[in-house]
Amino acid sequence: MWRVLLFVARVALAPFARLRVTGDVPAGPVILAANHIGPVDPVVLMAACRTRGVAPVFLADAAVFRMRGLGWIMKGHIPVARGTAAVTRAFHHAAAELAGGAAVLVYPEGRIGLDPGLWPERGKTGAARLAQASGAPVVPVAQWGAHELVPYAAPRGAPRALARSLRRRPVVRVHFGPPVPVTGTPRQATDAITAALAAALAPLRPDEPDLPRHVDPTRPPPMGPPR
Repeated sequence: MWRVLLFVARVALAPFARLRVTGDVPAGPVILAANHIGPVDPVVLMAACRTRGVAPVFLADAAVFRMRGLGWIMKGHIPVARGTAAVTRAFHHAAAELAGGAAVLVYPEGRIGLDPGLWPERGKTGAARLAQASGAPVVPVAQWGAHELVPYAAPRGAPRALARSLRRRPVVRVHFGPPVPVTGTPRQATDAITAALAAALAPLRPDEPDLPRHVDPTRPPPMGPPR
């Protein structure tokens, strides 16, 4: 069913955006570490993974699993209840998936980033710890353009934004970069993952090196590092 949904995501995205995917995903267990720029990121990443024949298990905020219409889609994925003991269960669940040969997709930032330039924020150490515990490679997954499809405040404002996207069909780019060495302390490894994400993102936005052209008035100002 999940592979079917990946195909559905690819088909559903097509009227609203022109998806361009580059790079490859190594075979076997792998941790896909993606930057997080907007609410529609999961659909874009599902569609991109479909082009590479990968059906990753997602780590997502536990609140998503309680949303009407999304809960059943997220069955089989891993809820992360931040600030609770359930985080440890999520870690062990993800490690078990990797041990079984699965790909696991994580957002190291832990939230939709609030950096004014939409560059990756300093990440949490979970992805690095998972890589060091499992031995699975970490592939940085940089994406750009998804922030234009729906606003940060979605579903508020989403219909109008989608209507605009239907007319414009902006280009949405996803790049699977080379694996990142996860040596040193978890903090050092996390910073290396963030740096690799930024390096993979830069070629996707050559005309927007500092600030994005698309201005989303619903995006809140920076509120410090992810908690």
